[in-house]
Amino acid sequence: MSRIQVDLNDFHWMIEMIQTIDVGLVVLDQKYNIQTWNTFMEAHSGLRPDQTQGKNIFSLFPNLPERWLRNKVDAVFMLNNRAFTTWEQRPHVFKFRNYRPITGMADYMYQNITIIPLKSLSGEVTHVSLIVYDVTDVAINKMQLERANTELSQVSRTDGLTQLNNRRYWEERAQEEYNRNIRTKHPCSMVMFDIDHFKRINDNYGHLAGDQVIRQTAKLLKDTMRNTDIAGRYGGEEFVVILIDTTQENAMIFCERLRQLIEQSAVKWEKETIHYTVSLGISELNSTFANHQQWLEHADNALYYSKENGRNQTTMAKKPEPSKEN
Repeated sequence: MSRIQVDLNDFHWMIEMIQTIDVGLVVLDQKYNIQTWNTFMEAHSGLRPDQTQGKNIFSLFPNLPERWLRNKVDAVFMLNNRAFTTWEQRPHVFKFRNYRPITGMADYMYQNITIIPLKSLSGEVTHVSLIVYDVTDVAINKMQLERANTELSQVSRTDGLTQLNNRRYWEERAQEEYNRNIRTKHPCSMVMFDIDHFKRINDNYGHLAGDQVIRQTAKLLKDTMRNTDIAGRYGGEEFVVILIDTTQENAMIFCERLRQLIEQSAVKWEKETIHYTVSLGISELNSTFANHQQWLEHADNALYYSKENGRNQTTMAKKPEPSKEN
């Protein structure tokens, strides 16, 4: 009689532990009928154990990812091995609302799930248990950290005035495109341009007005370029653009569109209207260039020619001749 009493006490402790642990516990039979539903699951689902006992889990929760969950659970029954899923693979299995004040920005609870096979005395897997962990705090903290790192990375490579790529990052991308061209031989053109008589703008209207002209130029550049193109502020009033998969003939079309757009625009500053123009130079990447700096210099020389010959124009650099072997 005492032996039975001990067993009953142990069973009582086990039931109490199952009900009070701060994780969800669901036991399913082979037909996906619920056999155990602890307090955690009751608190978050609003369903008492007596309302779930013997009920099919997919009938009670039609929003469950049935096909995915069946594949997971069936594998546990068949292979007698545990299965796991994390919030990064699937944010939640049970769509429970998140009520934690610290992580209130999450509408739903992020969950990790462990599926464990439960064997009978004969060794057959007759049930599985689903253990549901609330990892909302962990998920939100990780996503916030990743978001902060992304923003920090973006800030570190962005020019503050124009929101274009800064010179350091832009030169890194120029090096990458130079290396890519060596492998693929796809055409790629670089454009350098600057604002004509920019010192005169600063002298006549002030440096704040000059900054506004630079910002306007960056905006018009963004409006003209493609998403695949790489633009940056090279320094002062000078800009650079890498036109991916673009010959210098096609780059000329881009440059003239941008030049005319800027020429037809104006910057409103206080009571003044500032009209201005830009000069541009184009260089198509060529196998004769030893590095990306030579490519840049070639575009800069074309820009210099535009400025020396009247400004407000585009110059297409002459392609270097391949060296002849003796």
